[in-house]
Order: sequence, then structure tokens, then C-alpha cells
Amino acid sequence: MSDGSPKPWPTELRLHKDRRTLTIAFDTGDTFDLSAEYLRVRSPSAEVQGHSPDERKTVAGKQNVAILEIVPIGNYAVRLVFDDLHSTGIYSWDYLHELGRTRDANWQDYLDELAGKGLTR
Repeated sequence: MSDGSPKPWPTELRLHKDRRTLTIAFDTGDTFDLSAEYLRVRSPSAEVQGHSPDERKTVAGKQNVAILEIVPIGNYAVRLVFDDLHSTGIYSWDYLHELGRTRDANWQDYLDELAGKGLTR
């Protein structure tokens, strides 16, 4: 990073027994409980994000999605495999930290988007 500060590094990554919540702790002291639904609808995959901001898709109907598997990608990311068979999102540590840090605003945006399009969770 250009400002010289170290990037957040995960110290714990734990999938809860119900497979619907991923807890991630960082060496910055931040700990986030991220729901499988939130991670799924904010997937960094091209399928969800498109190739530009105006191509980003609103993913509906994922309220009961679960995480089947966490696959390490080198030492910088994980690939999450969801029970709806979505498995193409590569979640970097930076992206997971960002998702945790901005969760409340992102979640409200998602709910507003769903409402605006007449979709449901």
C-alpha cells in the first residue's frame, strides 16, 4: 500500500457450525461476523460484479445460503463455495476486511436495491 501502513492480516477464519456465518479476525484487532448471505451477494466474482460498476448484479433469494467450503488461494485469499454452487469469488484478505468494515452501509444498500427492484432476500 502506498501509505506504508501494513495490510490487515487474518489471525482467525472460522466457519460456524450452521455454515451461515464466517468469523474473521485480523491482526488490527478487528473481528467481523459475516453472514453467508452477505458474502454471497457481495461476491467479488465477475458473475456478480460484472466488468464495470453498471454491470453489477443484484443477487436475490440468498437468505438461506450456506458456505460449503473455504478453499485457500495462496496466502492472500480464499475462495468460498456456497450451497447454491456459486464458487467463483476470490475473497482477498483486504476485500474481507473491507466487507467487514463497511458491512452496515453495504447491507442497507443491498436491502434498498432489493426493494427498489421488487426482489426479496
